[in-house]
Amino acid sequence: MATAAAGALGLLWGWLWSERFWLPQNVSWANFEGQGDGYGYPRARHILSVFPLAAGVFSVRLLFERFIAKPCALHVGIQDSGPYQAQPNAILEKVFMSITKYPDEKRLEGLSKQLDWDVRKIQCWFRHRRNQDKPPTLTKFCESMWRFTFYLCIFCYGIRFLWSSPWFWDTRQCWHSYPYQPLTSGLYYYYIMELAFYWSLMFSQFTDIKRKDFLIMFLHHLATIGLITFSYINNMVRVGTLVLCLHDVSDFLLEAAKLANYAKYQRLCDTLFVIFSAVFVVTRLGIYPFWILNTTLFESWEIIGPYRSWWLFNGLLLVLQVLHVIWSYLIARIAFKALIRGKVSKDDRSDVESSSEEEDITTSTKGPCGRSSSNGANRVNGHMGGSYWAEE
Repeated sequence: MATAAAGALGLLWGWLWSERFWLPQNVSWANFEGQGDGYGYPRARHILSVFPLAAGVFSVRLLFERFIAKPCALHVGIQDSGPYQAQPNAILEKVFMSITKYPDEKRLEGLSKQLDWDVRKIQCWFRHRRNQDKPPTLTKFCESMWRFTFYLCIFCYGIRFLWSSPWFWDTRQCWHSYPYQPLTSGLYYYYIMELAFYWSLMFSQFTDIKRKDFLIMFLHHLATIGLITFSYINNMVRVGTLVLCLHDVSDFLLEAAKLANYAKYQRLCDTLFVIFSAVFVVTRLGIYPFWILNTTLFESWEIIGPYRSWWLFNGLLLVLQVLHVIWSYLIARIAFKALIRGKVSKDDRSDVESSSEEEDITTSTKGPCGRSSSNGANRVNGHMGGSYWAEE
């Protein structure tokens, strides 16, 4: 029994690391043993160092949010308080938790008779109760400030590293001498740090603000990690650095716009969002297909020729391009609404947290029933977000 299990495991391991899949023709894993300078060639075991590093990144994030982001939020006037608390009521709480968070007119009338409350008062109770489940703006500000800081720093490092790399100026250099392209320390740290960050996002997604697109973002992080890991093991790290840097350039702009939004600097928010939209469309619909896909599909075909993992790698990059088109459409919708309304509207895709929906924009802002919470959590105008744009 043990022998059979060991044999099956050996077959699975051999299939997983099949040279016919991973490497071009006439290349074997043995060709990389003891070869290369500095960090040598990419190895699958290098990926194991990502997990303690991801835990370290997550720890740094907690310290950053507490000792840097939170004081900055308080400095710009974001209050450290939650939304207005609904008056305790067992009957309404039971309806809210077990039946519906948005009672219709018939149910409101029934509850009004049962409690001897005015219908308007019950509507106010449900509104306040929904807002109770929303995270405070302070929490969202701290999360965005951490992502903004990381994206900005990693983009600056990436562009500085690539500026002195020959494949940044001539993408055909991504394939010359492939797969015998040794790692440099700068390339190794850039790749491993990016991968560790996305693993930390995978972990923290279960503790961060829960959004409606939780599952989509989970799959997105999983696909991103898979693509980075795949390209590292396959030693396609040169073109991989181009992909990473191209995506980072717009991410920090979105986080900056969100920070301005949470701080209620509406003009700055709108300006940053317009800049972000332009950069996103240019990089994802222009530079990515005509620069990145051109070299992975055509230049690589000409220089090294296709092989099994080559097809998979390019297939994943094409799927990513499809997502770029979809996300660009969503951004265009928001920009169009911004032109009509005069300010950036909420992101229809994901900024509304899963625990509650945004309130009716026509609700009065005066009196206890229409009063906004102190942190502005229930405002619609200018409420952007979009977790994909922040973590792609």
